[in-house]
Amino acid sequence: MNQRLEQKRFWILVIIVSISGFSQGMLMPLISVIFEQDGVASSLNGLNATGLYVGTLLISPFIEQPLRKFGYKPIILVGGAIVFTSLLLFPLWKNVLFWFILRLLIGIGDHSLHYSTQTWITSTSPQHRLGKNIAIYGLSFGTGFAVGPLLVPLTKISEAFPFILSSLLCLLAWSLVFFLKNEKPEPIQTKSVGENILKRYAVTLKFAWIGCLPALCYGFLESSLNSLFPVYALRNHFEVSMVSIILAAFSIGGIITQIPLGTLGDKIGRRKIVLSSLLGGAIFFGIGSIIESYEILVAASFLFAGMFCGSLFSLGISYMSDLTPRELLPTGNLMCSIFFSFGSLSGPLLGGLYLQYVHNYSFLLLVSIILFVVFAISLIFGRQSNKQIL
Repeated sequence: MNQRLEQKRFWILVIIVSISGFSQGMLMPLISVIFEQDGVASSLNGLNATGLYVGTLLISPFIEQPLRKFGYKPIILVGGAIVFTSLLLFPLWKNVLFWFILRLLIGIGDHSLHYSTQTWITSTSPQHRLGKNIAIYGLSFGTGFAVGPLLVPLTKISEAFPFILSSLLCLLAWSLVFFLKNEKPEPIQTKSVGENILKRYAVTLKFAWIGCLPALCYGFLESSLNSLFPVYALRNHFEVSMVSIILAAFSIGGIITQIPLGTLGDKIGRRKIVLSSLLGGAIFFGIGSIIESYEILVAASFLFAGMFCGSLFSLGISYMSDLTPRELLPTGNLMCSIFFSFGSLSGPLLGGLYLQYVHNYSFLLLVSIILFVVFAISLIFGRQSNKQIL
């Protein structure tokens, strides 16, 4: 009976994350295309896209204590409510500043939702199934994220329709949380760490900073590809529908390999899989920068790049869990989210400046270089699980 309840909880969390992925996957390219067609500068377009991640960073220092005090369920409910309400408000007023504020609120809500579901899963999954469970979690988000961009062409019918549809789907998923029994994270036994937030962050980073780098890298990929690649592609005369297909190809690649890579990480070690994923992604984005005159070949390179690095976030979470003591897992998950947010912030900012000032080299070359740099750092400093008693 207990196992049945655990499975019910797991799959409800998976559904919630998939709808959240759908709304995020739709939101970034949708707003980028709308702004580009309205003549908004690429640097301002990219800056606006950072609203989501500014919101994530703003709420990050304040989210762990409420989670430990109130449990997972209330945080998910509050976060989900913020998300579907904000999505519903987009069509009311098309204004760059107003949309930035809404994106900031969605960042706050999404981070609350993801942090709670992610920590709940990592804290309750048995070690031999951790990689697979987190892979399913990542797969659900990736599936939603892959479908999201396909709604962008619906703006030809009505600019408001994609926003309203995603809001209603988020509301439906949110309602499932009421069927879950609330739980709280494992309490911290070491008082000196538990009472001092900064020390807890420092100790957790000492254990798991290398496991947070894949999340940083994935954040950069997700935000730069979905918010600025459409701008770059449209300037290079790609069809809007083809841009949606190319972005979906990356997510589909991640979907294909998410569970196999997670399961393989359980068997041979997650560090090896993380290194292979980073290097493979760097290679295929590099190839994409060479063949970008051919839209179909670019889509193929995105597909193969997604097969390698579309699982980076979930692989990073499970790698971090290998390195971090169980009582510090909520802090470790928070660190991964913060690294993800920094990566997501750097994507639109660096990408927007790159598009504005670099005209002789492909945008995909920047993506390839970032992946290779993170690969090199992980290769030099990474290690397998090495938990110690606090």
